[in-house]
Amino acid sequence: MFKGGVRISSFKELSKEGEISEFPIPGKVAIALSQHTGLPAKPLVKKGDTVKEGQIIGEPAGFISSYVHSSISGRVTSIENRNLPNGRTSPCVVIERDDTITGGKESGPAKGWDSLSPAEITEAVRQAGIVGMGGAAFPTYVKLSIPSGKKAECVILNACECEPFLTADYRVLTENMEGVLEGLRIICKALSVNKAYVAIESNKKNLAGAIEKHISAMRPLLDAGLRILPERYPQGSEKHLIKSVTCREVPSMGLPIDVGCVVFNVQTALAIKKAVCCGEPLIDRVLTVTGLVKKPGNLRVRIGTPVPDILEACGATLSTGRKLVIGGPMMGVNIPSPDVPVIKSTTGILILPAVPASGKKGINPCIRCSRCIGACPMNLVPAEMGRYAEKKRWDDCRILNINDCIECGCCSYVCPAERPLVDLFKWAKAELRRNGS
Repeated sequence: MFKGGVRISSFKELSKEGEISEFPIPGKVAIALSQHTGLPAKPLVKKGDTVKEGQIIGEPAGFISSYVHSSISGRVTSIENRNLPNGRTSPCVVIERDDTITGGKESGPAKGWDSLSPAEITEAVRQAGIVGMGGAAFPTYVKLSIPSGKKAECVILNACECEPFLTADYRVLTENMEGVLEGLRIICKALSVNKAYVAIESNKKNLAGAIEKHISAMRPLLDAGLRILPERYPQGSEKHLIKSVTCREVPSMGLPIDVGCVVFNVQTALAIKKAVCCGEPLIDRVLTVTGLVKKPGNLRVRIGTPVPDILEACGATLSTGRKLVIGGPMMGVNIPSPDVPVIKSTTGILILPAVPASGKKGINPCIRCSRCIGACPMNLVPAEMGRYAEKKRWDDCRILNINDCIECGCCSYVCPAERPLVDLFKWAKAELRRNGS
């Protein structure tokens, strides 16, 4: 078990039992060319072009980049900058649906994955535009391309979904466990690994029997095991999951592969199965809509769907005293306007009570209680880092390993002075990147 973290009320009961429903195909989508870690995709279409569902409309601009596909059939009306739910802006291909355009949804020939080489599996994943669907959106084919001198020894399927409110991964695993675990087997073949774990938190114990049944059937071909972990945030963070499952510790500024581990999200595994077995590109995802909404639930939504369309369908109203959060309440982004499209990393849409403004100017001073230090799962000293960031002492922030911060929000959550620690850390890290540190 990792040090630090916090116990939080899950609020998952609002949507946990809601089966995944298909959200209607929207009349218009805005598909971002930068909805993944790395360089934005290069557009392959222009205004006036006709596109089919599943057609590639953006190609990778470098090794760490990703293909982008059209999620509907229609006509390109514009390519313009739009705000995204992650708080950034990106050029977006705006497509108006046209039901007279038929065909599409093809990313390449599909065949039995047992006959594919690891390189062929990786290429199928690359062509499908799959990225990490737990929120990080790192191009998945890059994860499958192990650097020279490194060796993958085990794969961990991350089914913890430790953020409060979110239940999309839980429903995907519940309703399509066979597909998710087949995706896990495909990942293991792509990495030439024979050891795998499925990790869940104790609040998902009801799935343990079914998971054990499936992985027991896999064991002649794959050494797989189930790990039921304590319910503690941020259990689903890659580095902490590795620590909890394998007792291996990823070094400072290191990567999971440095200790022989590779971690994949539930929906990423299913997307890999669909790409390799069915030739399907990543054009939709399951997300949770919950909080102060009339119809909380889990929806399968096309990439590029306008968030206002989803809010209207779920009976969600933005009014005084409410805020819109994209993602979970701990690491999600509080956005001022709902006029954003769904992207590949959109895990949830939450309507939550807004915290009333105190009216006080400036940041409250640190009271030196040290609660943030005890809660930090990265063994950092948030109190000191926050004070240095306030004073713009970027080098001192770097010396305190601020770049190891995963922005989980544990420090802000426990701070009795209500200091905006995570915001300070994001600012400091951005300044260090700008200065090349």
